[in-house]
Amino acid sequence: MNKRELYDGFAQMGAETQKMLERIEAIKVEMTRVIERNAELETENQHLRAHLQELEQEKQSNGQAELSKSKKNLEMLYEEGFHVCNVDNMYGTRRINDEPCVFCQDVIYGERR
Repeated sequence: MNKRELYDGFAQMGAETQKMLERIEAIKVEMTRVIERNAELETENQHLRAHLQELEQEKQSNGQAELSKSKKNLEMLYEEGFHVCNVDNMYGTRRINDEPCVFCQDVIYGERR
C-alpha cells in the first residue's frame, strides 16, 4: 500500500465516522424527544387517573359534593343543638327544642350543588 492509498483510506474512514456521528446525534435527539413525550404522557395519565377517581367518589356520594372540614365542624355543632348562623347574633346559642334552623342549614349546605 502506498502513501496515497493510505491517505485516501484514512480520509474515507474519517468521512464514514463523521456520517456515523451525525446519525448517532440524530438518534440522540429523537430519543430525547421520545423520553420527554413519555414524561408528559405519564403526568397527563396521573392527572386523568386522579380526575377519574374524583368523579368516581362523586358518583358514589350520589352526586352530593363532600363537605369541607370547616363545614363538617359546623355540621357537628349544629347536630349537637347549637346555632351556626349569625342571624340576630345566635351563633353558638342553643337551638330551642333542637328545631331545624333554615339559616344554619344554609350556612352549612347552601353552597353545595
